[in-house]
Amino acid sequence: MTTAAAVPGARTDWLAVMVVIASGIVAALQVGKAAIAMPLVQAEFGLDLGTLGWLASIFAVLGMVGGIPAGTLAVGWGARRVLLLGLLAVALGAFLGAAAPRFSMLLASRVVEGLGFLLVIIAGPSILQRIAAPAQRDLAMALWSCFMPTGIALAMLAGLWLTDWRMIWQITGALAVIAIGLTLLVVPKTDAGTRPSWAGLAGDAGAVLTARGPLLLALTFALYALMFFALFSFLPVLLMQRMQVSLATAGLLSALATTGNIAGNLIAGLLLSRGIGRVKLIIAANLVMGLCGIGIFLGLLPDTVTFLLCVLFAGAGGLIPATLLASAPLAAPATRLMPVVVGLMMQGSNLGQVVGPVAVGGVIEALGWPSAAGVVGAAALLAMLTALGLRDVLGRAS
Repeated sequence: MTTAAAVPGARTDWLAVMVVIASGIVAALQVGKAAIAMPLVQAEFGLDLGTLGWLASIFAVLGMVGGIPAGTLAVGWGARRVLLLGLLAVALGAFLGAAAPRFSMLLASRVVEGLGFLLVIIAGPSILQRIAAPAQRDLAMALWSCFMPTGIALAMLAGLWLTDWRMIWQITGALAVIAIGLTLLVVPKTDAGTRPSWAGLAGDAGAVLTARGPLLLALTFALYALMFFALFSFLPVLLMQRMQVSLATAGLLSALATTGNIAGNLIAGLLLSRGIGRVKLIIAANLVMGLCGIGIFLGLLPDTVTFLLCVLFAGAGGLIPATLLASAPLAAPATRLMPVVVGLMMQGSNLGQVVGPVAVGGVIEALGWPSAAGVVGAAALLAMLTALGLRDVLGRAS
């Protein structure tokens, strides 16, 4: 087990970086598995769609309220310790869920999983900030930002051949246990942490909440998530109606489109490492997302072109979380408060995940698919205006 403290910035420990990213992917599997397992869970427990929806949405609700508390915990206890605690909660929740005889118990296990997920995604960037050399931190953050689309895509693909939802829960729990072992063996202790006090935690949270930069990053993240989930929450249904394909084909196409988001995250890392301005990158990505979203929802283009726009939408979108996460250290009031900034950004992201599907679903129900183009277009425009406000915050890096 590694016990020596790492020397920040000396040299990038890429093996440790990969283990941290793998831990994030394991956490994201818990998000993706709910979507792919919903029909199986519904068949076993006989639930209506409204009740079943909590299987997935409970994560977003926890993220909306728990981001800053999880970030302050990472400051007080140390990011590595919080990462391990998060993976332990993920494993425990998954195994409890696999054995749940009733849906109420399954939902309770999802709360445990959701808390673990939140701790993992808050601690990961803080660890990477310390173990990556300064010249490679943007690339490390770009790789980290791939964890969510990678985990969701892997879960969707696994659902094509796993027909027992309890087996899916057991496998994801076992992967979390493996991630715990690898973290203990490979990831160095980058910070010792201290015993947190309530006054200190409140002070850290207040310092972030009263700073302009973190609030702008969180708002930009919220608008990105609103646009992304406004489309991808309904993409299988949209593809089935527009292209007249089966549910299985629509799921496969949706997973393929999601991989575009992974590519966008990686491209962002390369562009940032070459000195491309962060604000310019965010504005360009939002512009492309907005135009693609309008083209997709208006339904005036051929089916193949519409699907390619979905891939481009996801790819352009991938530039945004990678750039925002890489900008967190620059916007933090103090370097040690980066986990709290990331926590605030995750609250923004989860707010967008909740608002996006609800807003778009409502306007589609009332006015039809083309009306969703207005929601996405307006969000993209607002995100570009918000990004302009980051120029003073990010300074030369903008």
